[in-house]
Amino acid sequence: MYIDMVPNRASRPAILLRESAREGSRIRKRTLANLSSWPRARVELLRRVLRGDSLVAPDEAFEIVRSRPHGHVAAALGTLRRQGLDRVIASKRSRERDLVVAMIVARILEPRSKLATARALGAETLHSTLGEVLGAENADEDELYEAMDWLVPRQARIEQALAQRHLVEGTLALYDVSSTYFEGRTCPLARLGHSRDGKSGKLQIVFGLLCNPEGCPVAVEVFAGNTGDPKTVAAQVRKMRERFALERVVLVGDRGMITSARIREDLKTAPGIEWITALRAPAIRKLVDGGALQMSLFDEQDLAEISDPAYPGERLVACRNPLLAEDRARKREELLQATERDLAKVAAATTRAKRRLVGKAAIALRVGKVLGRFKMKKHFRLEIEDHRFHYERDLPRIASEAALDGIYVIRTSVAADALSAENTVRWYKRLSVVERAFRSLKTVDLKVRPIGHRKEDRVRAHVLLCMLAYYVEWHMRRALAPILFDDETHPAPTGSPVAPARRSPAAEAKVHSRRLADGTPVQSFQCWLADLATLVKNRHRSKAAGALEFDITTTPTTPQQRAFDLLGISIRV
Repeated sequence: MYIDMVPNRASRPAILLRESAREGSRIRKRTLANLSSWPRARVELLRRVLRGDSLVAPDEAFEIVRSRPHGHVAAALGTLRRQGLDRVIASKRSRERDLVVAMIVARILEPRSKLATARALGAETLHSTLGEVLGAENADEDELYEAMDWLVPRQARIEQALAQRHLVEGTLALYDVSSTYFEGRTCPLARLGHSRDGKSGKLQIVFGLLCNPEGCPVAVEVFAGNTGDPKTVAAQVRKMRERFALERVVLVGDRGMITSARIREDLKTAPGIEWITALRAPAIRKLVDGGALQMSLFDEQDLAEISDPAYPGERLVACRNPLLAEDRARKREELLQATERDLAKVAAATTRAKRRLVGKAAIALRVGKVLGRFKMKKHFRLEIEDHRFHYERDLPRIASEAALDGIYVIRTSVAADALSAENTVRWYKRLSVVERAFRSLKTVDLKVRPIGHRKEDRVRAHVLLCMLAYYVEWHMRRALAPILFDDETHPAPTGSPVAPARRSPAAEAKVHSRRLADGTPVQSFQCWLADLATLVKNRHRSKAAGALEFDITTTPTTPQQRAFDLLGISIRV
């Protein structure tokens, strides 16, 4: 098509919209419209359009009025929905469910207080598309607290659904306990107790995490901050027997968790519940003194199954790790030297010319602070008098402890025909995946601490939200393993289970090259979230009359698209 101007004698020329076509040797023209009545400017614009000219530069025609990070939201929320966690929380969609889902995803993307989370969801102060996608743009912190109150009564049903997915009869159940500090003084759960965060002066909250053999979280329970680790075991036994309806399960816990008292009172009284734990150092010393454990057992092997009358009907697997022995010897020597340096300062204070430290009580107080800091009192002989202080290493006791360096003994009720000694050690060492979960929950990713909620149910809801966020993250990490530094395959165990675990050759190659064979970059989980966050939804608005608005989402790069393919989801949620 083209515009043709036809002279019209004394009148204005005719302006016609025409098209032409060749028929043989002749060119035939056909008039489509008479534009003679159009203003000359409009005719000229149409002529430029027909020529393919750009009438207005894009930056003059449209403006971007808002950019909302979206890719990381699509990855986390898409994984949550793919795992059906939203339907586990509640079968039907509701305002409360959407807010709970928003808090779970926000915990993965940007762990903050509920007030900061509400601001990140809000339309005016948003940090991503999360509030928009879930319709939670107008939620305030009070509504988030109400959603937490709505969630707490559903915890038992949620955990039961996860247990049906990830725990089966005769399975291994990994259990461990941690604590975190509390900001404030009004929560009934907050108590003075052992701090694992180096916050001994603050109130504590204790929580226990139950996982399947691969480390997938199944249940979490909150206890008062002064609850000892062993006291939490009975609740887990009841949970597995009554709520999860498991008749046969092997509970794995560390030496400070599954103690002799817990075995006697909680586990042996629960038919079908087997257990794997380890002995404490004094119990190992008794085995050595009684002759049941001899150092010659490790001359040609690093593990051996032994027995002792003190453990009737149980199996003991003694192990010796030379690398662990070296590490413990090094740490002991470092602590001894650090203790000696500070004790030397106390001794010097008793002989200085000015402001001399005198009196048994005053000297003992200073010495006690030093020994309390390094926990080395048992390795020193002390003489404290009114005007004198002397110390020296207790060499026989140090040598006695050093003889057991690198030795640990696994204790289990599982029969030998059901579980070999080697696999008993491997199963006990699976507790490392729970420790990894606590690192993610407390420091690396989800930042469960510090806890500032005043109501008991709010504390329980907060910890449950963090556990559910780790559930989503666990599945994301599992799917993204090929482009993370993690091992993406789990080959059959070979070699000694006592030896330290090693990365597979494929994982070592990823660590050293930082790239896959096809050039895809290898990154940490958090770096991938930040990378995906560069995929944004831009809100465009036309500058012409009518102010048309529409969204355009960034096109993923090849590595970003691979991440979505591995997750099995689309950027559009």
